[in-house]
Amino acid sequence: MWPWARPQRILPSTLWCWLAISLWLTLQPAYASTKRVDNSEQLRQALQHAEVGDNIHLNAGQYIGQFEITQAVSLSADKQAVIDAQGQGSALRVSSPNVIINGLTIRNWGRDLYQQDAAVHLAKGADQVQVKNCQLYGPGFGIFAVDIEQPQLSHNQIMGERQLYTLDRGDGIHLLRVNQARVEHNQISWVRDGVYLESGVDSQVNHNRFSDQQYGIHYMYTKADSAKANHAVDVDGGYALMNAYGIKLTDNFVRGAREFGVLLNLTNDATIANNVIVDTYDPNASGELLDEGKGIFIYGARGNLINANTIGNNQVGLSMAMGGESNVIYENQFIDNQIQVKYIGDVRVEWSHQGRGNYWSDYQGWDLTGNGIGESLHLPNDSLDRLFWLYPEARFLMDSPVVKLLKWLDNQVQQAAPKGVTDSYPILAPALVPQIAHLGREE
Repeated sequence: MWPWARPQRILPSTLWCWLAISLWLTLQPAYASTKRVDNSEQLRQALQHAEVGDNIHLNAGQYIGQFEITQAVSLSADKQAVIDAQGQGSALRVSSPNVIINGLTIRNWGRDLYQQDAAVHLAKGADQVQVKNCQLYGPGFGIFAVDIEQPQLSHNQIMGERQLYTLDRGDGIHLLRVNQARVEHNQISWVRDGVYLESGVDSQVNHNRFSDQQYGIHYMYTKADSAKANHAVDVDGGYALMNAYGIKLTDNFVRGAREFGVLLNLTNDATIANNVIVDTYDPNASGELLDEGKGIFIYGARGNLINANTIGNNQVGLSMAMGGESNVIYENQFIDNQIQVKYIGDVRVEWSHQGRGNYWSDYQGWDLTGNGIGESLHLPNDSLDRLFWLYPEARFLMDSPVVKLLKWLDNQVQQAAPKGVTDSYPILAPALVPQIAHLGREE
């Protein structure tokens, strides 16, 4: 017998290991099965008796009522299958981890926001749940999650009830004490806030589209979150950061907001970079100090980096009040805002960093050295600007030759003034062609 043909001795421990693996593989299909259901009672029974790993599929038809998922199952549906909660409670309530909800259409759940009525309610214990490719139409919350870890919410379409007053609607996605959420590629409209996050950490909200709502993304008491490449159109506010810490808001777009594009309210150490904020306009503005549409609104926020944003065609480009002096603001583009800057404060604030300021479409300086930086500093809000803020009825005088002369004289005097915003290194050329009306739109 050839040596390599001799039978090899298998150790008993190795033999038992292989037997255990073979037995596990043999029995595994018995614990995971696919169940197709045709009506509400079958769905309820399938969920009640499901085993871990089961696949439950809804055939075309109406599924009436509310349903609970208490095991780690996968729930999917035909396109013509609809869960209708008949205006009561939450349509689906999930309390198990590792559940997958894919391709469901859910309508007409409850509208009681205090009871947290939602199309999909993710209760404590529903960690690592996936909700994807779903169509959710109803008055309460689209997806409500509380005290869970690592949900993945992607490629869903969530639509509230248009006829309801904005604050009476539920949020599209509401995350309360939820950590490491991943919210991506959702389309959300006619809700209160598109994505609301409170008291969580390390969320990622990317590539979502928001329209016709209060705020696109709303952070409250959160830490270390990021939001990238989101679009918000026709909203009260684009991205609201309130009492938050370490947020990274990059490469986002907002057009047609009424109150603000980006709000930093008592928020620290955020990075606001490479965002496009255009056409922020409040048609009901009374002319009072802070009620116009603001591209960026800094209110009592400190230690934030505001860099490389394009801010154009807004009633106010950037408004700052209540102690926002310690922020670093440079390489932004302020293009054709009605008022480029409103700073309510009594100290001198420098808006440049390491010899780089911002681009100002109204800057009238020159560049003698050819380095792209203006030789004279820029004062985006002078004494006359502040006078017109206090007396808006006199704004019709802004373009008169006399006012222009006074502003030039005021600029010369204020270079030694102790308060106001100063850009000592204004950039002469914009980084983007200022076709503001088309910025941020997808082809």
